[in-house]
Amino acid sequence: MTSRANPAAEVFDQRDNVQWSDDFGCRFLVSVDTEEEFDWNGPFERDGHTNVSVSKLERFQAFVEKYEIDPVYFVDYSIIEHPEAAAFLKLVATEKRASIGVHLHPWINPPFEEETNNYNSYAGNLPKELEEQKILALREAISEKIGETPIIYRAGRYGVGPNSIDILAKHGFLIDSSVRSRFDYRAQSGPDFAHIGPKPFWLDAEKSLFELPLTTVFSGPFRQQADFLSPLFNRSKMAETLLSKSKMFERIPLTPEGVTAREAKEAIDVALDDQLQLLVFSFHSPSLSAGHTPYVQSSADLDKFYDWWRLVIDHLIDRGVSPISITQLLAASGLDPEKS
Repeated sequence: MTSRANPAAEVFDQRDNVQWSDDFGCRFLVSVDTEEEFDWNGPFERDGHTNVSVSKLERFQAFVEKYEIDPVYFVDYSIIEHPEAAAFLKLVATEKRASIGVHLHPWINPPFEEETNNYNSYAGNLPKELEEQKILALREAISEKIGETPIIYRAGRYGVGPNSIDILAKHGFLIDSSVRSRFDYRAQSGPDFAHIGPKPFWLDAEKSLFELPLTTVFSGPFRQQADFLSPLFNRSKMAETLLSKSKMFERIPLTPEGVTAREAKEAIDVALDDQLQLLVFSFHSPSLSAGHTPYVQSSADLDKFYDWWRLVIDHLIDRGVSPISITQLLAASGLDPEKS
């Protein structure tokens, strides 16, 4: 099946950016797509997954707490149904050491009414009623296990569609963080975010729900020609490789997965030069254990993963960028979770 022409363009309008007060400064948020391990190159399956990395969440939590970082864990159905994971998430949520969000992997999330395939792995491609039922089933499971109702959402595979925002608004969500700015997934039957920059923006006229894009910037001498060059990244892997290796024009998402610390620090500097006030980092929880993502295949890779965070966080601190929690972000945006 092919994707809609551009479902993201139908939904996301970045004209009304979120504005913060002068004392907001420059902040950063660490987010984790907290999910089961599966074969990234294989077909989507409803079962046969593992949750080895669950036991590694505590180490990461202890690591970021040294920097006074309160991460946000976007949790899918496999994770919240895992007793050890649920206990950990309840503890850090209750003690206000982290926030919990909804992370929908449709292929493992009831109700199961759709065929399991690539197209349906993007929740936004599902019929509206089924997408809504899956979001609510996961949210209810999380609420039961941790004792509070999540008000933030990130679609698995960044798979929002034309109905997603209406569903989130209807059910009192305050933040969507499904947009991976500057990336186009239409070739994989997913949404197109190539036209969306990294600044948060309101999704409704009432300013009750806003988009928190994952931060991606363009770097290099040719970055002023981004409107002309950026489509090449999404259309041609060869062009992307040649441009990036030349250092003339690089697309750099803020993630330890596939991005070097040098590149991340450069992206931070570019973002600050562009007066971006909020930087959003992300990665997948299976990277906390060797052998479950393409990015962390060995114990040496895992050591490098933590070294990446040390170097990047030190650079953020040196540049005067401080961490922010979801609770603080909502307050700064004028939103009250108690009213959702």
